[in-house]
Amino acid sequence: MTSAKVTEAPEEGYERGLGSRQVQMIAIGGAIGVGLFMGAGANIAKAGPGIVLMYALAGVVIFFIMRALGELLLYRPVSGSFAEYAREFLGPFFGFVTGWTYWLMWVVTGMAELTAAAIYIHFWFPGIPQWVSALVFLVVLFGVNLISVKIFGEVEFWFSMIKVTAIIGMIVIGLGVLTLGFSDAGDTAAVSNLWSHDGFFPNGIGSSLMTLQGVMFAYLAVELVGVTAGESENPEKTLPKAINTLPWRIIVFYVGALLVILSVVKWTEFSAGESPFVHAFGRIGIPLAAGIVNFVVLTAALSSCNSGMYSTGRMLRGLAANKEAPQAFARLNARKTPAVGIGVSVALMGIGVILNYVVPEKAFAYVTSVATAAGIWTWMMILVSHIRYRRAVDAGRLRASSFPAPGGALFSWVALVFLIGVTGMIAADADARVCLYVAAGWAVALAIGWAVLKKGDPAIADRDESRFEKVG
Repeated sequence: MTSAKVTEAPEEGYERGLGSRQVQMIAIGGAIGVGLFMGAGANIAKAGPGIVLMYALAGVVIFFIMRALGELLLYRPVSGSFAEYAREFLGPFFGFVTGWTYWLMWVVTGMAELTAAAIYIHFWFPGIPQWVSALVFLVVLFGVNLISVKIFGEVEFWFSMIKVTAIIGMIVIGLGVLTLGFSDAGDTAAVSNLWSHDGFFPNGIGSSLMTLQGVMFAYLAVELVGVTAGESENPEKTLPKAINTLPWRIIVFYVGALLVILSVVKWTEFSAGESPFVHAFGRIGIPLAAGIVNFVVLTAALSSCNSGMYSTGRMLRGLAANKEAPQAFARLNARKTPAVGIGVSVALMGIGVILNYVVPEKAFAYVTSVATAAGIWTWMMILVSHIRYRRAVDAGRLRASSFPAPGGALFSWVALVFLIGVTGMIAADADARVCLYVAAGWAVALAIGWAVLKKGDPAIADRDESRFEKVG
């Protein structure tokens, strides 16, 4: 069997500065974001306790996606992996679309996180306009990402450590309220709150299913370990460990935390625009607890925005390496970070500051729906690339990965059908449907961009044939 040469995003110049503890904590932190801390409030209001089952169901699908990605990563670990795998197994056009769409997802997610962070600041300083807080956070995190990947990794490590410690602490305190009955919420706290207020699905199973598009937003960023592959010290060791611990993270941080919160405080008290964790600990009445939780959810938002800035620069560099973005994005600064790509992305994240000025009450809902649509596309490309890869391996045209996904391509097909169903739910939801209009406009922009690229370089569509078509 002869291996073939394919165009790869250049790893040259990157510093492999992310150690095992940082990659592990980035993976853990990616499973705890503003979608849980902030978005869960609206989802609980719509679905009641049934939301726990939705997070569990989505979590199973996310694990299928991550195992598919893990198999690809150990086959060929590259920074900006999703676009590279789409380019290799589906063709250069899909690599182009996936790279730019994942970049868009993180730009828009950055807007959502800035919006959430600004809302959290209102807890202490209600007089500060949302847009001012969003702008300050944007500038500070931009500086962190320009310094070096080691600084990014260290900041993300401690952000994630705060989130993990806090979630575990919340669960322990909540269990204490349930078993010992202390605090202001002790008299009404009971596991029966999960079904005694109009049942486990108070608004019907249909309403619960309609929350899946919001639930999926909560899981955006779990795939970030794929972007770190090119800068991890030992990807063959750290990446499988990070992916295999995902089910425990979902069970503890999503299912466990929400079961405890909804047992301590009945679901009818939660609403959109407010963190259910802040509300629950305000009800418990522990001195300073609500303020501490608000600080934690603030760090969660900043953590995700920090990761978004990191990811956008790497994705743009991969696109530039394949002549699918301006060549300025391919350059690294003296500290080995793609400063130009990060800078342009941060400038566009500034649109989120404008949204917080113009429509502060709707900014979060608008940007999260767009980010979810972009994330679903990325996950679909991971799954389809995995299916094509397994087909090539089974035919003996490519070497097998050292980290095969259980069930081969079967669970990738299951996850793909699930994501298509979630897309249909987005179309049926009047509030979320706006993202499909944005997606249509984005598709037109990408089609025009691809046509311009091909006109400038007619060979661009043929230069990057799939590896499994080249292997003899």
